[in-house]
Amino acid sequence: MAQTIRIIKKYPNRRLYDTEISSYITLEEVRQLVLDGETFEVRDAKSGEDLTRSVLLQIISEHEEKGQPMLSPQLLSQIIRFYGDSLQGFMGPYLERSLQVFLDQQQQFRTQLNSLMGQTPWSLLNDLTERNLDAWKNMQRGFLDAASQAATPPGQAGRGTTTKKP
Repeated sequence: MAQTIRIIKKYPNRRLYDTEISSYITLEEVRQLVLDGETFEVRDAKSGEDLTRSVLLQIISEHEEKGQPMLSPQLLSQIIRFYGDSLQGFMGPYLERSLQVFLDQQQQFRTQLNSLMGQTPWSLLNDLTERNLDAWKNMQRGFLDAASQAATPPGQAGRGTTTKKP
């Protein structure tokens, strides 16, 4: 069954009208549609022009102003520099794929974390302690090996040499 696209009309007074629920909605409610994975388009009520990107950018802008921003001034400057560049057409798809890889890794991490959380706290602590001890032993072994190699002059490994005191 084909999924219908939810249409939100934007009026000249900047109000947003959701045609599916026959009601005016706020930008925060549009944001919630995004979080819920809803497919929608924002259209100019008079001309029918697609305003979806503009509204989504407005939501990002408002959230960047509040709280802790995700987009640093350096990142935004770099993105602006790509406009008009010969690689501009590659940037959008590259960012989309990069974000998808990040989301896939995040989901994998959450899955692994949830499987770990199924264990008892003591077994988690024991596993962590064992791994830390193994890492510590390996590090110490590496230090000792490096120190013994540095202390033994070349060609004298295994010889019992003594030095005379004057």
